Amino acid sequence: MSQVAVAQSDAAPAASGGFQLSRAQMNIVFVTIMLGMLLSALDQTIVSTALPTIVGDLGGAGHQSWVVTAYMLAETISTILAGKFGDLFGRKRVFQLGVLVFIIGSFFCGLANSMVLLIAFRAVQGIGGGALTVTSTALIADVIPLRLRGQYQGALGAVFGVTTVIGPLLGGVFTDDLSWRWVFYVNVPIAVIVIAMAARTIPRVRSDRKPKIDYLGCLFVALGATGLTLATSWGGTEYAWGSATIIGLFVASVAALVIFVFVEMRAEEPILPMRLFRSRVFSVASVLSFIVGFAMIGSITFLPTFLQYVNGVSATTSGLRMLPMVLGLLATALISGTIVSKTGRYRLFPIAGSAITAVGLYLLSRMDQHTSIWVESLYLLVLGAGIGLIMQILTLVVQNTVDYSDLGTATSGVTFFRTLGGSFGASIMGSIFSNQLRGRLAAALMSARLPATAVASPELVRKLPAHARDPVITTYAQSLQHVFLFAAPMAVIGFVLALFLPQVAMRGLASVSGAGDGFAVPEGSDNEHQLANLVGQILRRDNRSSFAGILASSGSKLDAATAWGIMGVFIREQAFSVPTREVDVEARLGVPAGVLRPFYTEIVTAGYLTRDGDVLTLTQPGRSEAEKIAAAWRAWLSGELAGWLRAHEASSDQTSMIEAAIDRIVIRLVREAEAEQETGRAVLR
Repeated sequence: MSQVAVAQSDAAPAASGGFQLSRAQMNIVFVTIMLGMLLSALDQTIVSTALPTIVGDLGGAGHQSWVVTAYMLAETISTILAGKFGDLFGRKRVFQLGVLVFIIGSFFCGLANSMVLLIAFRAVQGIGGGALTVTSTALIADVIPLRLRGQYQGALGAVFGVTTVIGPLLGGVFTDDLSWRWVFYVNVPIAVIVIAMAARTIPRVRSDRKPKIDYLGCLFVALGATGLTLATSWGGTEYAWGSATIIGLFVASVAALVIFVFVEMRAEEPILPMRLFRSRVFSVASVLSFIVGFAMIGSITFLPTFLQYVNGVSATTSGLRMLPMVLGLLATALISGTIVSKTGRYRLFPIAGSAITAVGLYLLSRMDQHTSIWVESLYLLVLGAGIGLIMQILTLVVQNTVDYSDLGTATSGVTFFRTLGGSFGASIMGSIFSNQLRGRLAAALMSARLPATAVASPELVRKLPAHARDPVITTYAQSLQHVFLFAAPMAVIGFVLALFLPQVAMRGLASVSGAGDGFAVPEGSDNEHQLANLVGQILRRDNRSSFAGILASSGSKLDAATAWGIMGVFIREQAFSVPTREVDVEARLGVPAGVLRPFYTEIVTAGYLTRDGDVLTLTQPGRSEAEKIAAAWRAWLSGELAGWLRAHEASSDQTSMIEAAIDRIVIRLVREAEAEQETGRAVLR
């Protein structure tokens, strides 16, 4: 194998005699990471069913959407920075710091006595949540072997998807049986456990790579997104649409986004390279991802308000009644992902999904207090099915159509736009709701001769006599109808744009997508990390990468035991430039000193190794055999990654970058195969 180089992040642990985790240890680390991911993912949806009660307790109905928006905006920026900080300071530290920030935010959210404080500490939660999500996926890469990474990564994605189902339900249970404050307090004991487990179970790994952090890019995209969200949220509620404040916010936000574009065109490592938008696939996928976030988060935010105020159900029941939507989402997401991975044909799904989403939102706008539970469930199922048809495949399509140099940023970019869409969806729909409700509710209260405090919460509305309750319920129904009706044209725009999504040939890696892979778990923007994840999916798909299979295809005349012996020496020499001592190998395998002496003596006698005291060195014949085996690994991996090896389309620098990345991944594969052994042999189970 030519010019094999090894990333220091991979080399350091092994070179220093660091961690080689057993399957049980890996599972413990994974549980720790999964709990961290669960904290972050759950908080995006668990608050929704508690929101009507929170507003009733704290007041400030006009700021209801900001409880969701503040979290998502903060999470968006934190997600961008956390991956870079993990490389600089170590992912274990960033993970633990993320949990700590999340605890602080959760605790003070529970203590909040005003909407302003609640929104502020929701932003703190979002900062911790973003760090948790991105660092969780990076830690999987640190501690899980490539051959198992696809399995664990898919499980992490499935966790992200399942939280969409259980979040609203748990939020309702806590609100009804305890208090809405427990929606936040419940995070504290779990987070304390996660910090303690992380301290004991997660190895400390830090990359020697020093990334360039695009601080200016983060600053201006944050200013632009926050300004637009404030303008759409305050317009028509806090300030008139034509007021200097709202116009000023729009102008300043557009200016910030224009500066952001110029910054990204000049940044050494931009968070969102502008060249990505030259690809029609990426451009359309990004807009569709924005629309998915807009429709999904906007709907999840305001559906509980409809169900609790208009239908008169409890918070727990409203969570249960939302299940048709999330079940429809999960079902169509899995089905569409499976079909695309098998056929490579994806264009139909965004077109159908955006059309069905538009229909679903329109149907929601027709619901009122007289709509039966079965009809409501059908409407919610339609909406969920439409969203699921789009969201599953966007990341998959982008990953399989961009060049290697853009693999990481394109993957994280799609998730970035979905999160922004969710922020804008909650904000804009919240502004529309406040504008519609304010005038109508005042008239309803006047006609029923009720004070505003009489309808401050769903529970108080349910206690009103029928003659006073009906006008209030009608007011909420009509206001929310406008919210859902406004969202429908967004989906129609998505439908029109989806018609322009080109059907291009997808690489063979499309066929390795798993059930949990399409739920857009936010990941870092490192290309090699994304490429290694795809290799992990390949290894999950089949076992052609087994040590025995590669050995058979290499043309080497060695048996498996001898090959294992010389490959261990080869890895240490080639990758880490450290000598191989018998006693170190025996210590790593956990066998008594001297047990491997006869084994290595046979290899020395065969002429593949020499021994100088306790130190083993490859002979020329031994090195030749080892290089054959390493070359076989490389040939296998290059074949699987053929879509990224289009040398005639890539610059020489990009080709060299791809080749170097593959070399590093090959070394890791060989090292993992060498580390897996039974009675002194490498066996990949």
